[in-house]
Amino acid sequence: MALTLESLRGLKVGVCVSGGLDSKTIAKRFTEARIETVAFTADVGQPDEKDINDVAKRMAPCGVDTVIVDLKNEMADACFDVIEAQAMYDGGYWNSTGIARAVTVRGLIPELRKRGCNVLSHGATGRGNDQMRFERYTNVLAPDMKVFAPWRDPELLKQFPGRTQMVDYLAKFGIVAFAGGKKKYSTDCNLAGLSHEAEDLESMETPMSIVEPTMGVWPFQAPDKPELFTVRFEKGRCVAINGKDVTPLEAMLLANRIGGRNGVGMKHALENRIIGTKSRGVYEAPGMEVLAWALRYLYQATMDRRATLLFQQLSKLVADQIYDGRWFDPATQAARAAIGVFSAKATGTVTVSLYKGNIFFESLKGCAASIYNEADSSMEASAGLNPVSSQGFAEIQSVEAFSLAKAGQIG
Repeated sequence: MALTLESLRGLKVGVCVSGGLDSKTIAKRFTEARIETVAFTADVGQPDEKDINDVAKRMAPCGVDTVIVDLKNEMADACFDVIEAQAMYDGGYWNSTGIARAVTVRGLIPELRKRGCNVLSHGATGRGNDQMRFERYTNVLAPDMKVFAPWRDPELLKQFPGRTQMVDYLAKFGIVAFAGGKKKYSTDCNLAGLSHEAEDLESMETPMSIVEPTMGVWPFQAPDKPELFTVRFEKGRCVAINGKDVTPLEAMLLANRIGGRNGVGMKHALENRIIGTKSRGVYEAPGMEVLAWALRYLYQATMDRRATLLFQQLSKLVADQIYDGRWFDPATQAARAAIGVFSAKATGTVTVSLYKGNIFFESLKGCAASIYNEADSSMEASAGLNPVSSQGFAEIQSVEAFSLAKAGQIG
């Protein structure tokens, strides 16, 4: 049975906050109702936060203490997992928000427990995907912990039908709702990328270019000169960029910066939500895009045709599982284990050039597991595959072709 605001009395609530309008409204409403509340923020490398501790300062007037949980390294590891699986969702975009929810819930639950919280509250709306992700991850990782979704509570929805009512409510307590003017869209940020949606972007007559990139620039704003980007992979994981050893976090920060300034990773999608509706989004993920493309070139060298087909099927499964809030499910882990068989051979150094949003292949070196043979592939005379040998293969193929034709099965 779903919790209500009234039923929270006597329980200790850990509310996930970002420091924005919704977070302030929920936290203040809890404290006004005398519900014991602690706020929690996951530091997952939000590029729009100059100082993550500012979240705690913004939440303080609401009467709650905010615990900042550093999950940047965990988020970077998750980015590498997604890149290894090449797990892209509808429209070919990197589902940065989806994977961040898995990292956030897994990282916050131990901190909630330390402070005696037995309820996790989130600010996701009742119309989107995140409500399902927060709830399901809490269910599978902490089945004894309750979940409260404020924006599915009839009482709160009646009191706050829109942003105007939230602003007015906070103003009664002298709390500033938000700094600056009203944005044309909402944004969710983390180390993997940014997702922009809602507000003006809900109209299909609004161009995606109304978005002002946070992690980089639009391709037409990028430099007029290509920039080389070299990545060393070991077993499908980036270990060095441009000749310098990097940790996963360092790799993501550097790839985001270099890819971003070259206009890489800007995507548009009309995605299929978990709950069955369509959602429009504009996405930024420069680091994910450039690292994934570099790894893709390495995979092309090491996978045969059937391995490639199986990998693509596994990749799609993982992408769907991330989107649906099922990162920790057995099916996801089994698929990732299978992907590990392929990525174990993906060792080598890839160089690409970045130019106005494009990624061009330059070279592949040091890939011992490559099954590409120049002599076999050459159109010139070589010591590779003997063209005469193909005659027998062609004749064997013709047996089936002639049978289908004689049987009238070819339309």
